[in-house]
Amino acid sequence: MDSFTFRERGQAIKEKTRARLTDRHSWKLPKQTSSIAPAHVWTNADQDPVPEDKRTWTKWAFIGYWYSDLVTVSTWTAASAIMTTGLTATDAVLIVLVAAICNAIPTVLNGAIGADLHIPFPIACRASYGYWLSYFCVVTRAILALFWFGVQSANGGTCVTAIITAIWPSYASLPNTLPKSAGTTSQGLLSYFIYWCIQFPLLLIPSHRLQYLFWVKTVFVTPMALAMVIWITVVAGGQGEFFYAPATVSGSARAWLWLANLTSVTGGYSTLAVNIPDFSRFSKTRGAQLWQLPFIPLFKVLVGIFGIVSASASKQVYGTVYWSPLDIIGRWQGSPGGRAAAFFAASIWLLAQVSVNISANGISFANDVTTLAPRWLNIRRGVVLVSFLGGWALCPWIIISSAAAFLNFMSAYAIFMAPIAGVLVCDYWIIKKRRYDVPALYDPDGIYKYKWGVNWRALVVTLVVIVPLLPALAQKVTPQNVHVSQGLQNLFTFNWLYGFFVSLVMYYVLNYFFPDQTTLIPNVVPGDAPVLRAVDADVESGMTQDEKMREDPASASTKEIKDIGAV
Repeated sequence: MDSFTFRERGQAIKEKTRARLTDRHSWKLPKQTSSIAPAHVWTNADQDPVPEDKRTWTKWAFIGYWYSDLVTVSTWTAASAIMTTGLTATDAVLIVLVAAICNAIPTVLNGAIGADLHIPFPIACRASYGYWLSYFCVVTRAILALFWFGVQSANGGTCVTAIITAIWPSYASLPNTLPKSAGTTSQGLLSYFIYWCIQFPLLLIPSHRLQYLFWVKTVFVTPMALAMVIWITVVAGGQGEFFYAPATVSGSARAWLWLANLTSVTGGYSTLAVNIPDFSRFSKTRGAQLWQLPFIPLFKVLVGIFGIVSASASKQVYGTVYWSPLDIIGRWQGSPGGRAAAFFAASIWLLAQVSVNISANGISFANDVTTLAPRWLNIRRGVVLVSFLGGWALCPWIIISSAAAFLNFMSAYAIFMAPIAGVLVCDYWIIKKRRYDVPALYDPDGIYKYKWGVNWRALVVTLVVIVPLLPALAQKVTPQNVHVSQGLQNLFTFNWLYGFFVSLVMYYVLNYFFPDQTTLIPNVVPGDAPVLRAVDADVESGMTQDEKMREDPASASTKEIKDIGAV
């Protein structure tokens, strides 16, 4: 690049920066008329069906995706944390297995929508909820993604602390100047900021290329996790009284604890059972996403067993039960060899946290807000937004400051996600028999308008399921201020199973007696017409690179100058 091009680039950056700071309309994205949406609907290419050359996810990509999502600090900790409630290690493993099956089945069923039609979740849910009511589902998912993004980021900050301490041991005693009410320390906040800076550029990886990041994680995390479990088990001499500890509860109390823990573990990943089309739409073949069914339980149970075994062995080795692998790594900082091991292990766990945050939360939130505000946001801008709102505005270090708050947070997920998942499954597989009119999903006046943009059947089902759970949710979050009957508390303990199955059955019954004939089409209407590809588009001009080169062959040499406004 010559000096003239550098000057042009610098001038373009300067002008764009001035426009961004002085004119809010400069943030508006161009209307992309090549979308399959009607001309009067503002949309952008990130909402369109995925073009064929971007359908790159094979079965191995889905396996790598779930390895990325499930081999994390949260999954490691969840199984062993169950034992603190008074249940046994066997109970914990069985709960994780059942929870994984509860996640896997609706994930595969709803994933078929994306694999078949190549559309994202915010568009897919319009068929069952109606064009405008679907925004309730989108907003609900987006809010939860913000919280979960922050929680995973906070765990990543702990990885950074272990890494820096391994290099400079004095970092462990960094003076704290923050008040107790801050929910963190000066050291914790600095580590979190460093993690955020590492994570931010990786969030900008396009969705169809994420599979490569998943495989990098798989190569490094697998031997490290195995080595940690084997090492601490050997040091403990194969002993661990904690692992064989009997249950401290019995009878009905044990049964309700079983269901409560099942709901907590299921809730953590219940969102993906709803918005899996955001990823399955990149499926190369319709059957590729079916491989999620065996591998979700496999990965979740294996990582859960790792957590239980290591927690039990840590009690034998250190005299204290360490639920998190990062806590175990923290005990390695006493020698040069231990610090080296801590550095490498914590670095790999950091990679694991970044991967799951991108795949499970960052991209999902971006798809949601792209639908909510297509005039201003696309996927790239969406991941930038979640990194600031979920990463800082929500103060995630406060959310995870206590185990009780964390488990309550996970439980709250299932309240909103379970009925949405049940409605989506029933609508696509049973009511519509996998026959959607894809172009109509983009048309507010199409067949999925129902009446006033609302499918009253889905609305009734969602309200019937959610409303009885709200008092118990309020009581769970603020037990000192809210008191509810024991029956409502018991209902809340199995809210995911209740929400999913009741919504599925009730939605079927309502559609059986009150069908909407206009949406029951005889054949699928695909959305595979040529559309603008967002990853190839200049979002400021609304033109693809091919179009720009046809218009001006010399533009190839100045491509970078014209693309600086991608965000």
